[in-house]
Amino acid sequence: MPAEALPIPAALALRREHDARLPALVSDDGAIAWAELDDASRTLASRLVRAGVGKGDRVGLLMPNGIDWATVAFAVMRVGAVLVPLSTLLRPPELLAQLRVASVSQLVTAREYRGRSYLDDLRSLAPELGPGLARRHPLLPALRAIWVWGALPEAPAPAGMIEALEGAVAPADDMVVLFTSGSRGAPKGVIHTHGSALRSTAAGLEARCVGAGERLYIPMPFFWTGGFGGGLLSVLLAGATLLTESTPEPGRTLRFLERERATLFRGWPDQAARIAAHPDFARADLSSLRPASLAAVLPPAQRPRPGARANLFGMTESGGPYCGARLDRDLPHDKHGSCGRPFAGVEVRIVDGEIQLRGPNLMRGICGRIRSEVFTADDWYPTGDLGRLDDDGYLWYAGRRDDMFKVKGATVYPTEVESGLRSIPGVAQAFVTDVDGDGGAKEVAALVVSKEAEVEGLAAAARVRLSAFKVPTLWLVVRDPDALPISATGKIDKRALQALLVSRGVRARG
Repeated sequence: MPAEALPIPAALALRREHDARLPALVSDDGAIAWAELDDASRTLASRLVRAGVGKGDRVGLLMPNGIDWATVAFAVMRVGAVLVPLSTLLRPPELLAQLRVASVSQLVTAREYRGRSYLDDLRSLAPELGPGLARRHPLLPALRAIWVWGALPEAPAPAGMIEALEGAVAPADDMVVLFTSGSRGAPKGVIHTHGSALRSTAAGLEARCVGAGERLYIPMPFFWTGGFGGGLLSVLLAGATLLTESTPEPGRTLRFLERERATLFRGWPDQAARIAAHPDFARADLSSLRPASLAAVLPPAQRPRPGARANLFGMTESGGPYCGARLDRDLPHDKHGSCGRPFAGVEVRIVDGEIQLRGPNLMRGICGRIRSEVFTADDWYPTGDLGRLDDDGYLWYAGRRDDMFKVKGATVYPTEVESGLRSIPGVAQAFVTDVDGDGGAKEVAALVVSKEAEVEGLAAAARVRLSAFKVPTLWLVVRDPDALPISATGKIDKRALQALLVSRGVRARG
């Protein structure tokens, strides 16, 4: 039986059977083989069960990427408890909100990370919130225990208990609650079962070119879908190795990629752009990377033309990409710029311009919402994304319904303008939104990441590529991708972007 048809305990057993000595993870703090990860997570699961974790309990995990994160995650999931990955970027009020929304009953946290003490964050909410939580607190009525990594309970569960719990885990059981949000909305707790999470991940492996023995580098945090499904679950299903870092830094990452002979670099384009912009990039030996890697880290001769490869398209609600095509091949010429075709396990339809999804790969639901608030009466999920399907079944993305705006009566889709700006030589990334101009009329504004571009040159190049009403009137050029306003869920914060453009943007002449 294929691994994607099995729940996590059986998938781990399959990986141990076929790839016991293959490294499962290599991080900046060491490496662990699949058999070792299976052993470590089973041992930890026994201790957690003895301490009160049971099937269906929601266990929060607040730690940076690494072997320890994976060990806790598999320990939780293998006994039928529900993993709730929490962003290390959350501020205390945001952390409180997510713990409440997901009804987290136990929390495993790092003591601190990047100079932040998560214990201090918790105690800032209420002094009683900390290790040794004596009783439930009104702020978090579901929370029963807080454990700091390195000081977890030591006593194991009774003999045979873990095997019994693992045997009771079914594909239909809830496995993970992943938080996501749009650029303007409050975070949502998306619930995936073992079956939906593993099926959706497996459906995209071929398009992403993740196969047996691959050495996949993913800089995305594990608390986001891209790191969890695109990284951890992908290597579990493929029989591959995940290369990850707790705190990616371009120079250190280059040395890591060289040393570990990474074969695939996946993630977001701006992450690859940071690597390519580093002074050591030209001297780095990245010859092990294959063409399905992000274009910026490939040799110039191997980089595809803009739009030639499918724009893998997905969302947390679909467990990652649900549409695409092989990333090592160009699309047919008349399909350049498309997202490819839907993967097995997902149906796509367009209703009044909005993309709607249905199928077994989708989430079970959203925390705190009844099914009729999430799905249509005939079980379709309205995504809020705009697009079209052509006669050959290729999906073309047009933007978010809530991001679309009008300028002098004409409709502007930010993604369309961003695509045009990214085609300008020297532009690494572009982010477009609306701002209020004179008299409250909407204007197009753009933040561009570029090492050498200037506003006047960008405006002139944009006029060649875009209709006049789509050309930005307000510009901000930044050299450092770290200047981008990123939210705790890993997306551009549109309100912060608008404020930045209004305060620092300049207008092009003419």
